[in-house]
Amino acid sequence: MDGMEHDELRTVESFLRAFEAMDFDAALTFLDTDVEYTNVPIGTVRGHAGVRQVLEPFFAPIHENEFLILRQAATGGVVFMERLDRHRLDHGWRELPVNSVFEVHDGLITVWRDYFDLGTAAAIHTA
Repeated sequence: MDGMEHDELRTVESFLRAFEAMDFDAALTFLDTDVEYTNVPIGTVRGHAGVRQVLEPFFAPIHENEFLILRQAATGGVVFMERLDRHRLDHGWRELPVNSVFEVHDGLITVWRDYFDLGTAAAIHTA
């Protein structure tokens, strides 16, 4: 992995740490203002407002997150990441396996796609 790919990987990791802490303002600083975010089972939104519109309601009942990075690779401005996202709610911890693809340009994430099972994600908020 060359220096550029290392920087792109660090950008994505920093974004995920802020997002994991549910510091949406900090997380958005790693996203291009016109970012394309595709929550693959649900749809695509653009820009910071679109990302907030999708994610803030989902994360509102969550007390704590752990984003465990299982595998990652970067090449040519593209970062691939396999994660286990863990969410603590009132009724305990729930886990969601996620695969993500990020495109990073000039230090900002311009494209972000999350792939996961919709049924598993929906079960996170139920006991």
